[in-house]
Amino acid sequence: MAEKTESDIKELLSELREEKAQLEKREQNLKKREEELLDKLSRAASMTTEEAKKELLAEVQKELTGEIARRIKNAEEKIKQSAAERAREILVDAMKHGATNYVAEYTISTITVPSEEVKGRIIGKEGRNIRAFERAASVEIEIDETNEIRLSSFDPIRREIARRSLEILIKDTRIQPSRIEEVIEQVRKQMNDILLEEGKKIVEAVGEYGLPTELVRMIGKFKFRTSYGQNLALHTIEETKIGIQIAQELGADVESVRLGGLLHDIGKVATEDEGTHIQKGVEVAKRFGMPKKVINIIAEHHEDRPFSSIESVIVWVADAISGSRPGARYEPHENYLKRMVKIEEIAGSFEGVTEAIAFQAGRDVRVVVNPEQISDEAITVLAHDIAKRLEKEAEYAGQIKVTVIRETRATGITGAK
Repeated sequence: MAEKTESDIKELLSELREEKAQLEKREQNLKKREEELLDKLSRAASMTTEEAKKELLAEVQKELTGEIARRIKNAEEKIKQSAAERAREILVDAMKHGATNYVAEYTISTITVPSEEVKGRIIGKEGRNIRAFERAASVEIEIDETNEIRLSSFDPIRREIARRSLEILIKDTRIQPSRIEEVIEQVRKQMNDILLEEGKKIVEAVGEYGLPTELVRMIGKFKFRTSYGQNLALHTIEETKIGIQIAQELGADVESVRLGGLLHDIGKVATEDEGTHIQKGVEVAKRFGMPKKVINIIAEHHEDRPFSSIESVIVWVADAISGSRPGARYEPHENYLKRMVKIEEIAGSFEGVTEAIAFQAGRDVRVVVNPEQISDEAITVLAHDIAKRLEKEAEYAGQIKVTVIRETRATGITGAK
C-alpha cells in the first residue's frame, strides 16, 4: 500500500512539473506579446493622427490584398465579357443603319437596240458610224447577233457619256459621223451638271452640307466608279453611315467621322494627281482645306500610317465592314488568280530571288533571296526596284508592300555512333 502511494505521489509530481513548464512558457509568450503591444503603444503615442491612420490602413491593406486581387480579376473578366457583347451590339446596329441595296457593276454598259434596222444605222455603211462613235467617245463597241450593244471602257465617265449619247442617237434616228460627234460633245458638257447632281445626292445621303461645289462634283464621280464590282457611291454612303453610328455610340467626333468617311476614297476619282488613291486623296483634302483630323483619316484608312485618333479607327472599321461583307464586292476568280500570278512573276524575275509569294490579294509580297548572291546592303535596293517595277507593270488596288528576306544559316553535324 505504501509503495502504491509513493508511486502516485511521483506521478502527481511529474504532472505538476509539466503544468509548471507550460505555465512558464505561456508566461513568456504573454510577456513577449506585452512587450510588442507596449512597443506599438509607444510608437502610436509618438504618432500623429494621420500617421496612425496610415499604419492602420497599411495593415488592413496587407490583409485584404489577396481578396482585392481576386475581386479585380473577377471584375476584369466580367468587363471583358460585357465589352465584347457591347461591341457586337454596336457593330450590328451600325451595319443596320448603313445597309444599302447593291447591284454589282463592272466595266461594261449594255444598251438594248429596238430593231435590226436601228442596229444597222448604228453600224453604218461599211462600219463607218460605229468607228466614228468609238473614236469620238473613246470606248469600244461590241455588237453580236442579239439586239444588245455593249460599251466597254475602264474609264466609267467615258462609258457613261457613250451610253447617254447612244441612247440619244437611237431616239433621234439621225446617225452619221458628224451627228455622232455633235451629240457626244453635248453630253460631255452636260456631265459636269450630272456629276454635281449625283454628288449632291451622295453628300445629302450622309447628312453633309456646305462643301465646295467642285468637291461635290468630284464626289459625284463615285456614282460611275466601281472597285471589284462594288459601286463607290453606295459603298461610301454605307461606310459613312456605319461610321457615324459607331461614333455616336462611342462618343467620338461624329463630324470628323462623317467627313472623313465621305472623303476616304476621294483619291480614286482624282485623275489629275500622281500616286496611290490614298496619296491623291490626301492632296485633294489639303487642296480644299479639310481639317487635319479628316486628312489623317484619309491617310490612315488602309493602315499605311499608325492611327492618330479614334475617329481614324472608326472609319477603318466601317470601311472594312462595308467592303468585306458577303456580296458587296465581286471579282472573277480568273482575274484574281491572273493578278496574283503576275505579281509573283514580276517579283521573282529579279536576279538572286529564290521565291516570291503574294498575300492579301496582292497587297503584300514576301521575297526570299539567296544570301550568297544578295548582301544585306543590297536588299533595300532590291525591294525598291521590285516595287517600282510592280508599280509600272502590275494591276492592283491601293499599295503593294514588298518585303525582302535574306536568311543566313549554319549547320553542324555530329559524328556517327
